[in-house]
Parts: sequence; structure tokens; C-alpha cells
Amino acid sequence: MAALIWFRTDLRAQDNPALAAALEAGPALALFMPAPGQWRMHGDAPAKVDFWHRNLQDLGRQLAALDIPLKFCAVDDWSQAPAALASFCQRHDIRAVHANAEWGVNERRRDAGVAERLDRDGVQWNLHHGGTLLRPGTITTGKGECYKVFTPYARVCRERLTAAPPRPAPTPKAQARMPAQPDAIPPLRDWLGDGAEPDDALRRLWPAGEEAALRRLDDFVDVSIDRYVENRDLPGVDGTSRLSPYLAAGVISPGACLRAALAANHGEMDSGRAGIRTWITELLWREFYQHLLAAHPSLSMHRPMRPETDAIPWRDSDDDMRAWRDGRTGFPVIDAAMRQLAAMGWMHNRLRMMTAMFLSKNLLLDWRKGEAWFMAHLIDGELASNNGGWQWSASTGTDAVPYFRVFNPETQSKKFDPNGRFLRHWLPELAGLDDRDIHAPSDAQRAACGYPARIVDLRESRMRAIETYAGASKKAAR
Repeated sequence: MAALIWFRTDLRAQDNPALAAALEAGPALALFMPAPGQWRMHGDAPAKVDFWHRNLQDLGRQLAALDIPLKFCAVDDWSQAPAALASFCQRHDIRAVHANAEWGVNERRRDAGVAERLDRDGVQWNLHHGGTLLRPGTITTGKGECYKVFTPYARVCRERLTAAPPRPAPTPKAQARMPAQPDAIPPLRDWLGDGAEPDDALRRLWPAGEEAALRRLDDFVDVSIDRYVENRDLPGVDGTSRLSPYLAAGVISPGACLRAALAANHGEMDSGRAGIRTWITELLWREFYQHLLAAHPSLSMHRPMRPETDAIPWRDSDDDMRAWRDGRTGFPVIDAAMRQLAAMGWMHNRLRMMTAMFLSKNLLLDWRKGEAWFMAHLIDGELASNNGGWQWSASTGTDAVPYFRVFNPETQSKKFDPNGRFLRHWLPELAGLDDRDIHAPSDAQRAACGYPARIVDLRESRMRAIETYAGASKKAAR
């Protein structure tokens, strides 16, 4: 009889509580359950699925060194998971299954079905918490509810984490060799279909494996974090950690990130080096969206956090949607950001806010269309963070500032890319313009460069958005 570690979005050997528990109860087998149909339903990007595939190759090598065979059991979607897992457990004489919790509604329904089926078969089902710093549901208001505003939520998190920083899971040790042999990782085309394989340039941008993730973390903390406050909003500067793909796939744990930051700051959460304190706040934003997703299943079902915003009469313009999607809006910072997304499978966070607000407010197109487009292209696409960010920008979510905040993309561009470094990289047709004109070229300059006209008037579209949101609020109040 054996224990099973079921890997999901926790593709790491270190600081993995489910793996540690399975080894303690061992001998242990490991399992990954590909679900290509489910991934298509979720709109997961080919780059993201390829990243999983590459990280599983690395994980398989690590597990082999620990004498833990990695097996594969494919299903089409999560509805098939309970029966498939039960059959796997029967074939391999599994007495207990260990997994780390996931918080999307489809994943929670999957796990509920698995728990019921395994219970009938006399197999123990054990959920652990390796994806967040604090377990969702443990940070609540005085009324016992999940916080809906970040600032008080973060204050409580900092108090809890200062009093009891998360400890790493025990380091896995090699177990006695098992008779079972590891499976060959399935071909990527089985997961993506033919013709959807990401190119090598994108793969070089995002090397796979725990070692790559930990090296990126160390380099950031050692070299860049002290300039994080000044550089994190500058898209033309490599000033962020770029760890989001590794966190989304679980190649590195949020606990490892927090411990590295605290170690560099002499254990201080709220004092010491400003760059470290600010980066910890960003880790807590990721945590916040995970907790909201767990508390509000409707967020997994394309519903807004603010019910009154369901009454917003979104415009329906295929032309505007295509222009935004293809980087042809006539607003350089928006177009450069969308080109970055297409080329890198990633977008700078300040630009995510700009492009999302432009779509949902200046164009008044449904934020859910933009959310889906991002998910279909992001290597770090994660339901909680992607949904949370889009709803923040569209003023349908937890933003404490009312709907009348509408970023001006030209003003934002001048502020955060003053020398046009980012714009020149992604919009070479505008590279010859000076530092002032590149943010808002004249009609003559556009014609000379072959750059499109603006598809919307910023002032008029801002007023339209404010009036539309106000009308929806009044309608909902009646």
C-alpha cells in the first residue's frame, strides 16, 4: 500500500506540504492529471500549458532522484477526475491521497467529487495549503466575513505573519525504491493540439524549473529589490521580480518568496528597507485575490464583485475590440503593452491596469472580454489575480476608489515612460519621434510613421464611462 501526491498547480519538490505529508505516510507515488478539455474551457494560454509541460519535465527529474515515480492519468475535464483517480488508486494500491488546495469553483467541485468517491473506496483524502501564505477563510472582519478592501486585509495579514511567519514544509528525502516506474511525459501536442506550440524565444524568456525560479528570486532580492519602489511602475526598466509565472504554476511557493524578503530585511515586515516592504505588499495583493476567490465562488463564474455593475450597458464593437487586441488603438502606451503581451506572454503590471481600464472605460467594452483575452495569452494567467486585476480596473471589484477614476493613457505614459524607452522598443515605427511627441503623436506624425489614428476621444469617452457607471448605480438602487 502506498500514499499518493497529486500535483496540480504546485509543480515543485521544495516547500510542498502535500508532498511532505505523502512521503511521511509513504512509500509515495506522484501523479499529474492532464485535462486538456478543462484547460480549453478555462481559456488557458498555450504558453502557460507549455510552461507546465516544461516544469513537469524538471519535476520528474527531481522526483526520480528521490525515488518517487511520477505517473500521468489523463482526463478530458474535471468531471472525469473522481472516477479516474479512484481507478488509479485501485491499480496502485493507494491508501491515501494528498493534494494542495485550489480555490476556483471548478477545482473545488472536482475535489468535492474526488473526496466523495475516495471515501466510498476507503481511501483517505487529504487537502493541504501550499498555495497561499495564510489559509483562505482565516482572515476575516469582525463579522466573520472576508475582507473586501485591501488595506485593512493587509494590515491583519501583516500582524499574523509577523507573529507567525510561514514555516517551510520539510525538505523531501529519498525513499526506498518502489517497483513502479515513472511514466514518460505525454507529448505537448496531446495537451495543445497540433500547431499551438510556443516558440523558442518565449521559452528562453521563461526557463522552467525550481532552480530557475529560486535563482530569479535570489537575483531580485540581492540586486533589484532596493530599487523596487522607484522602478516597479516603469515598464521600460527591468524593475520587477518576474516571478509571477513561477508562482502561478506553483514552481515556487509564496512562503519561499516571503522568507527571502524577510531574511534580507532582518525579519522586519513593516520597517527596514522600503523596496522589501513594498514587494511584500504585492505578495499580499496576490494573497488577497486568492482569498476573495475562495470566499466568492461567483468570481469563478464571470460575475462582478459589485452586483450593481451588472446593470452597465456595455458597448458591442468588434472593431474596437480588435484594435485593442491587436495594438492598433492609436494610443502608443496601450498598443505597446498589447504587443508586449503577444510577444512575451506577459505584461508589466502598470500596463495591465492601463490596458484594462482603457478597454472597460474609454471603450466601454465588457471587462470579461479583456479578462478572457489576457488569460488566453498570459504565461502567468491565474484566475484569482487576473480576475481581481480586471475587476479592480473596471471598478466592478474591490477597489475602494469609485468608478470615476479613469487613467489617461497619455498622461500615464509620460509619467512612467518619460524617455519613451518602452514605447520605442515595442513601436519601432515611432522610434524617431522625440521624448514629448512619442506619447501622443500629431496627425501628421502618425501619417508619416504609418501609425493609426486614435480610435476614441479620451475626454469624451471618460465622461461617457462616468455617466454610464452612474446610471447603472442609480438603476440598481431603485
